[in-house]
Amino acid sequence: MIIAGVTGTIGTGKSTVARMFAELGAFVIDHDRISREVVEPGKPAWQAILDFFGKGVLNDDRSINRQALADIVFKDPDKLQKLNSIVHPAVLNEDQRLVEERKRVDPDGLIIKDVPLLLEAGPEIAHLLVDKIIVVFASPDVQLKRLIARGVPEEDARNRIRTQLPVSNKIRYADFVVDNDGTLDDTMRQVKNIHSSLMDRSLK
Repeated sequence: MIIAGVTGTIGTGKSTVARMFAELGAFVIDHDRISREVVEPGKPAWQAILDFFGKGVLNDDRSINRQALADIVFKDPDKLQKLNSIVHPAVLNEDQRLVEERKRVDPDGLIIKDVPLLLEAGPEIAHLLVDKIIVVFASPDVQLKRLIARGVPEEDARNRIRTQLPVSNKIRYADFVVDNDGTLDDTMRQVKNIHSSLMDRSLK
């Protein structure tokens, strides 16, 4: 089995690329989805967030208001680091559970992990999670346009891009790079080539 991580920075199109891999038959583990699940009301990470950030980050149903939390942490690196220290361990535990479950079902298959912060702790740590690293690239102008199109105010979009490790820094550690500045057909063509390469290695 080959485990590959898809990463990039905000607005580069990581999730789009991960979905393309899923269409080709890969099993995708979405760390953003897991990160939402581990902070559901009553779970340990939810309680730790409430203890540190206070009730102001809760919705009326006591779920985490992700926008309110983002407004806090993307303007304060120390608070962003604190949030990551709460959420990441819980996400990693669920990640490993899913990997072991998939290995039993399809030992020769391909797992794609959609992990936005895969390289933030360094390539050595990243390779504890994945065998190969796929970096999705988009130019800063394209990143900004995509965030604004999602309804993110321009200033907030620039702040979010600024707080993340530049994608150019991540490319140096990539086994594969997807240039996602072009059309969806261009991107799919690159994904198919990478998928074929990974499957060839998995079956050797």
